[in-house]
Amino acid sequence: MKQINGEIIAVGTELLLGQIANTNAQWISSELADCGVNVFYHSVVGDNLARVTAAFSLAAERSDLIIVTGGLGPTEDDLTREAFQSLSGLDMEIHTPSMDYITTFFQSRGMDMTENNRRQARVFTGAEVIPNEVGMAPGMVVTYQGKTWIFLPGVPREMKQMMKQFVIPQIQTWIGGTVLIKSTVLRFAGIGEAKLEDVLKDLIDAQTNPTIAPLAQETGLIIRLTAKAESLQQAEQLLHDTKEKILERVGAYFYGSDEETLEHRVAGLLKAKNQTIAAAESLTGGMFTEQLISIPGAAMICKGGIISYAEDIKRDVLGVARETIEAEGTISAACATEMASRVRELLQADIGIGFTGVAGPDTSEGQPVGTVYICVTNGTRHHVEKLLLQGGRNTIRKRAMIKGFEILMRYLED
Repeated sequence: MKQINGEIIAVGTELLLGQIANTNAQWISSELADCGVNVFYHSVVGDNLARVTAAFSLAAERSDLIIVTGGLGPTEDDLTREAFQSLSGLDMEIHTPSMDYITTFFQSRGMDMTENNRRQARVFTGAEVIPNEVGMAPGMVVTYQGKTWIFLPGVPREMKQMMKQFVIPQIQTWIGGTVLIKSTVLRFAGIGEAKLEDVLKDLIDAQTNPTIAPLAQETGLIIRLTAKAESLQQAEQLLHDTKEKILERVGAYFYGSDEETLEHRVAGLLKAKNQTIAAAESLTGGMFTEQLISIPGAAMICKGGIISYAEDIKRDVLGVARETIEAEGTISAACATEMASRVRELLQADIGIGFTGVAGPDTSEGQPVGTVYICVTNGTRHHVEKLLLQGGRNTIRKRAMIKGFEILMRYLED
């Protein structure tokens, strides 16, 4: 079984400007992992001949398989072929079948073909040409100095067709055996990154197969486990065994795998308990309710919410006692508790959750920016937490929303 180290290079200034996302690299990496190819590098380079050539030169030094997307179009800034020619010195020629296809495309639509469209039919002499059945520019496979180069259009629809019909079968033949790479993601909440890594340090230090990669994300911490094996069953067993070792130590903070989010976990708990929830939101401004109702079937668990942003709405609509506001303020544990209690009663839900705090940019009621109170109640058991969150205004709001899901999840698990 041959080991292949791969690299993906995306060519296009629009990617660097953020006008479009580099989804091609993500998709190709996933497909290559299923073939057992080690993808070690992703690169994005703009439409500049010197920089594209430099990127190609670096890739040639470190990778066995280089897949390039983009820069094969008809305009002067499509420089992928020129850059590789500068590196390799290989000649180019017009690929007659591709040229005929392009000509027929324009003729069948009654359109004039400009001369620059001929550029799309150029291929390197001796290259294996990949037909483009949903676009114009063909792809190519070129072997140069022992390295395999695959050139594909940047249009995702065209690239994927070529990958599925030609590239993936070819790679499987080159590898000469069945090997795959499978990953799973473990999701954690309520534990810091430093503590998680400290508890798992010996497992991380000793990792071989599967690999263990802790990563901090906005919604909490994840651990990505990646296994390489000759069969799906073997890979899944490796992942299962390592997951069990991890959960023996930090299982109390684990809430889901792969695509299971905090809101999915909360929705599942509410459904399992046959309970409903209502939210009273001040600084989060409806973010919690919006996130919850994005889950299919949310009508079974979510009664709705009240955005009680202003003080008079908290008092006159939601029903927070005037005495509470005067004595404790709107940014307080007492106010959060009454918000959760009142929205629960008003919307006739089993559980209420209340959010209040200071998102910034200025302090409020003598409370510093980032001060947040969240309360969850079922009418008899109140759980309220005070948080001091960091970040800009919208970051604080989003972190408060996420923390609300975490608090609610723990409340429902008790």
